[in-house]
Amino acid sequence: MGTGRVCTNVRWPSASRLFVVWPGQWSSDLFAIDDLEEYAKAHGIKHDDERTGLKDHTPDVRWTTSPHGQNARSPYVAVDLTLVCGCRIKDLAAFAKRMSEQQGWEVATSGGWGSSGLEEVTYSLCVRRRSLSA
Repeated sequence: MGTGRVCTNVRWPSASRLFVVWPGQWSSDLFAIDDLEEYAKAHGIKHDDERTGLKDHTPDVRWTTSPHGQNARSPYVAVDLTLVCGCRIKDLAAFAKRMSEQQGWEVATSGGWGSSGLEEVTYSLCVRRRSLSA
């Protein structure tokens, strides 16, 4: 069996896509690597703290449900969250994946989110209600 090789790494603002070419006898196959975090782990690539803002540890999280924009019928609840450990969220998808793996949270990545504060930053994001009690 042959080995694939990295063809190109295309960068868009705050996002990356990795493409791998698997050479064949008459043609080659092109694959898009969906999960860069898993790819990095599988190949021993060091976690990029600068890109995600998250150190490679379990974040120390303090959170409360937000009093703003609550809909009792929605499966999601607005959460005000502070990372006591000093991490910063720069990549919401990476943070959502980490919280899913470590705490069972289902953080919405398709909606808006924001932050406020200078020293102690508070993030406003949406989390599936049932996952908060997991």
